[in-house]
Amino acid sequence: MRRVASPATGLWGRFEQQDFRSRVRGTLLGSAIGDAFGASVGALTLDAIRAAHGPQGLTTPAAGPVTAATQLTLFTVDGLIRAHVRRDTGTWHPPTDIHRAYLRWAATQHDWGPDERRKDNGWLAQQEWLYARRGPDRACLTGFADDILGTPAQPKNPAARGAAAATRSAPFGLLVGWEPALVLQLAVECAAQSHGHPAAYLSAGAFALVVHGLTRGEPLDSAVQRALGQLGSRPGHQPVTDALQRALAAVTQGVPGPATVETLAAGDAEAALAVAVYCTLVAEDVPHGLRLAVNHGGDSAAAGALCGALLGALHGETALPAAWLAELDGRATLLELADDFALEMTQGPALHGPSTASPGWLARYPRG
Repeated sequence: MRRVASPATGLWGRFEQQDFRSRVRGTLLGSAIGDAFGASVGALTLDAIRAAHGPQGLTTPAAGPVTAATQLTLFTVDGLIRAHVRRDTGTWHPPTDIHRAYLRWAATQHDWGPDERRKDNGWLAQQEWLYARRGPDRACLTGFADDILGTPAQPKNPAARGAAAATRSAPFGLLVGWEPALVLQLAVECAAQSHGHPAAYLSAGAFALVVHGLTRGEPLDSAVQRALGQLGSRPGHQPVTDALQRALAAVTQGVPGPATVETLAAGDAEAALAVAVYCTLVAEDVPHGLRLAVNHGGDSAAAGALCGALLGALHGETALPAAWLAELDGRATLLELADDFALEMTQGPALHGPSTASPGWLARYPRG
C-alpha cells in the first residue's frame, strides 16, 4: 500500500502530495467525463444505442454538458473543505457542513445566478455555469428543499434508492487520513440526506470505501473486499453486497463485453455500482472501461460517473484521455476545486488555524 500522511502529524512528503493531487484530480475529472459520456445515451436500451451509434455503441463522449451528479460532487468537495476549515473554531460535524453545501447547490437550481447577499456562498457558489438544471434527481430536489437534516435513523425520501447519492460520494473516499469505518459512516449519513433507502445510502458508502482504498494505493479487488467486510454488519446491506459479489464473479465469465454488463445493470444504485466496479476491474485502459460502463440499458450516466471516478482514483489524472478532457464541460472549475481540496488536506495548517488564517482562503471557504 502506498504510504500516506500520518493523521497525527499531518506530515506529507513531496511524492505523497503529488500522488494524492493526481488521484484527486483523476477522481473528479474521471467522474465528470463518465457522467457526460453516459448522459449522452440517457436511458436508451443497448439496441437503441447501437441503432443510433453503430454496432460498437457510443465510443467517444459527445461534447455535451455534465449532469447534476457532477454539480453535487463539486459541492461535496466544497463542504468537506469547509468542514476542515471550520474545525479551527471547535465546531466539527462534517455532515452538517456537507448538508449546508447541498443547500447551496439547491439554490443554484432555482436562482438565476449567484446572489451576492448570500454571505456564505464562498467561491464555488459564485460560478455562474452551475446555475442551470442538469437533470437533477427528484429525491435530491426534495431532500434539499428545506433545512431539515436527514439521517440514517430519520432519512429523507425513505423509498428513494436511485444512484444519485452514490454519484456525488467519491470525495468522501479522498479523505485518505480517515479510517475506513469513518469514511463509510460519513458517506452513509450524507447520502441519507436525500436518499433514504438502505440500498441507496449503502451503495454510496460502499463506493466511497472503494475510492478510499484506491486513493491509498490498494488494488481494486482488495478495496472491494474491504468494502464488503465493512458493509456486512449494516442492516439492509444484502442488495449491495450481492451486487458487488456479482461484479467480482462476472470477471471470470469470459471476454468482457456489453452482454455481461447487461446482466449487472438491472436495478438501482447497487446495479450502477456493480457495473462500475466490473468495468473498472476488466478495463484495459480508461476509454475501454468507460465505453463498457455506458453502453447498456441501465443508468448509463450514473455507471459512467462511478466508473470514471474509480478509474481516476486508481490511475490518476494522466491516464485520462487528453481529447476527452479538452471537451469536458466545467473542467476549469473541477481542476481548481480538486487542487484546493488537495491543498487543504496536505497543507491545511499552513492556511488556517485557531489564531491566524489566510484571508483569501477564508473568503473562498468561509467558516461562518
